Amino acid sequence: MPHTDSVFAFVDIETTGSRAELDRITEIGILTLDSDGVSEWSRLINPDTYIPKNIQHLTGITPEMVATQPPFSEIANALYMELKDKIFIAHNARFDYSFIKAEFKKVGIDFSPKVLCTVKLSRRLFPNQARHNLDTLIAVHGLHVANRHRALDDAKLLYDFWQECIRLFGLDRLQTEVDYLLGSSSLPVHIDKALVEEIPSRPGVYMFYAENRQPLYIGKSIDLRARVKGHFHAALTNRKEMKIAMQIRDIDWIETAGELGALILESRLIKEKLPTFNVKLRRSKDLCAWQLIESTEHLQLQLVNHQDLEPGKQDNLYGLFYNKREALASLQSIAKKNQLCEAILGLEKRQGQGACFGFHVKQCNGACIGLEPAAIHNLRLKTALLKLKVASWPYQGAIAIHEGDDLHLFDHWCYLGTAANEAEVEELLSDGRPEFDLDIYKIIRKTLKKTKDLGLRVTALEFPQNRHEAVEFP
Repeated sequence: MPHTDSVFAFVDIETTGSRAELDRITEIGILTLDSDGVSEWSRLINPDTYIPKNIQHLTGITPEMVATQPPFSEIANALYMELKDKIFIAHNARFDYSFIKAEFKKVGIDFSPKVLCTVKLSRRLFPNQARHNLDTLIAVHGLHVANRHRALDDAKLLYDFWQECIRLFGLDRLQTEVDYLLGSSSLPVHIDKALVEEIPSRPGVYMFYAENRQPLYIGKSIDLRARVKGHFHAALTNRKEMKIAMQIRDIDWIETAGELGALILESRLIKEKLPTFNVKLRRSKDLCAWQLIESTEHLQLQLVNHQDLEPGKQDNLYGLFYNKREALASLQSIAKKNQLCEAILGLEKRQGQGACFGFHVKQCNGACIGLEPAAIHNLRLKTALLKLKVASWPYQGAIAIHEGDDLHLFDHWCYLGTAANEAEVEELLSDGRPEFDLDIYKIIRKTLKKTKDLGLRVTALEFPQNRHEAVEFP
């Protein structure tokens, strides 16, 4: 057999569901192959939770069968000794391994064996075969199983498939494939190790795709290869990463000059492609902010909607909210916390000139009926809003941030584009009014605070002539 000094554990588990962090194991079956031959180990486990009806019908394992069985914590040490120093082999091994690792973690046992997936082995040895699930292997290779979806019987099935691979390809070929797969054991089933090794260890953006090139996830990193591999390692214990790993079919990437370029590109691509697992950076057409108006005795607040929003050009903007409801909720919270008058702020309608409702329940100091001077109310309002104030643009016009050979152009918190030469700078400066984007605002604010630490240089550009100062190009 391959690796004559290795011991192989063919493992299968039955569970109450598909989520390793929430569902529990009901049965474990292990068939061990070593120089002495084969041995078996199996246990029913009390999951200490309900077994759904559909799972009962699939596996035949009922609550009555596990009620008197030990919980995982009681068999953990015995199981660990059974698996210790063995190569862990399972079909879609990520699933079985993640459950067992999670259970071991709960009892303080670190379990990190070498893992071999027989789905990947089947794909390597039978590349023209359309499907590689266990039922397909049974049909294609004429395998026999006594009780499908029972742990030990399915573990025996993996051993029989292993023996069939030896019969068809010989020990040397199987040894080669095992060596290859053990070197990429954390990779998803449909992702080849060679593709991952092509990814550069440079800054940029990576894109995960599901079937039919549907965008699954987009991310950025200063080390693309390490970050992508990190996703796949995390998939062994993290539910979201596991979902991504199970659906991923392809990977693309775009290199950038540095981290700033990667952040900008990630934000743009997520808004364009709307990948399934990215939510935070999606575009908001309902973005709005409060603007303080000094047109009456009492300061007033006016909601500025997305189409009219020009942070950095408009004075007295407070808060940047994804929608009107969030803006109103925030202002109402500030009013209650600081005993500001909700009627004056436009949050409450009142009849005539009487006191607002907040005054009657001691949540307003009486500005609405003159008990609190307007100047005092105005000062307290400004103070309460201070943390929400949108930063003023610290330049007279547009700027260029130098990152490697790239020039990232910004004006009043808006991203104009990235230029590689003087002609492109002129073109970007003359393109008209850019759209404000909250994510870009956050990126550029953070970047401008630490340009020296990041090794970046800022060049201010002259406006309105659209002529830039001496900008150095490579």
